[in-house]
Amino acid sequence: MMQVAVLSSGSKGNSTLIQTKNTKVLIDLGVTKSYTEEKLEELEVDPREIKAILITHTHVDHIQGLKVFLKKYHPKLYVNKVILSLLNEYIDDFDYVLYETPNFMIDDLEITVIKTSHDVSGSVGFIVKNEDKSLVYITDTGYINNKYFEKLSNHNLYIFESNHDVEMLMNGRYPFHLKKRILSDKGHLSNADAAYYLSEFIGDNTNTIVLAHLSDDNNTYDAALDTLNEVLASKNKNGKDIMIAKQKQRTDLIEV
Repeated sequence: MMQVAVLSSGSKGNSTLIQTKNTKVLIDLGVTKSYTEEKLEELEVDPREIKAILITHTHVDHIQGLKVFLKKYHPKLYVNKVILSLLNEYIDDFDYVLYETPNFMIDDLEITVIKTSHDVSGSVGFIVKNEDKSLVYITDTGYINNKYFEKLSNHNLYIFESNHDVEMLMNGRYPFHLKKRILSDKGHLSNADAAYYLSEFIGDNTNTIVLAHLSDDNNTYDAALDTLNEVLASKNKNGKDIMIAKQKQRTDLIEV
């Protein structure tokens, strides 16, 4: 059995728990140690049980709490060469595993690495499998390469970026250079982008979709949900259990 809880998701901090009967890992730790401890304990998880942390990239909203959490609990970081070199500028000493292939194991979890397109080097997403269950975790990318479509298809759970509504972004208060960055191939997925990709990926095995990394300024929960539901309906895709991951507010445990 694999269970997942998004501890926080958004531009102010991201972290997600994945647990099985044999292991507990985090994806990213962009919130404070104390917040992480609090949310884990609400889920009856001892922070000392976290064996590993997978890092998607080194923007502060994904690594903010790493330094202090590592110093206290000493989990292993799983990183590629680029992320390792960038983390070495931020953290002095830490235990890590350097993966050099797109597939590796953490106890009973099989990890497949998906390269993403963001304005920081080495950024990645993950497919995580345990026995016959699997999830996709992709945020912070401007697009998804077609070569990954088959690998990303028909998983049980998708935690997937739906960052902004394009019209809200363009009419909003952000300076033009920031709007341009967000809309670029190295920016973030819009609601329409997310809906398109998810409509391509979800299948009979899919039970749950969690829309993640929503912008506080350029999106609303209703806009993200409505866009996804409209696109799924237009392609005659079955409605799934769709949730919104929120900033500084955890989800309940989701059984994959």
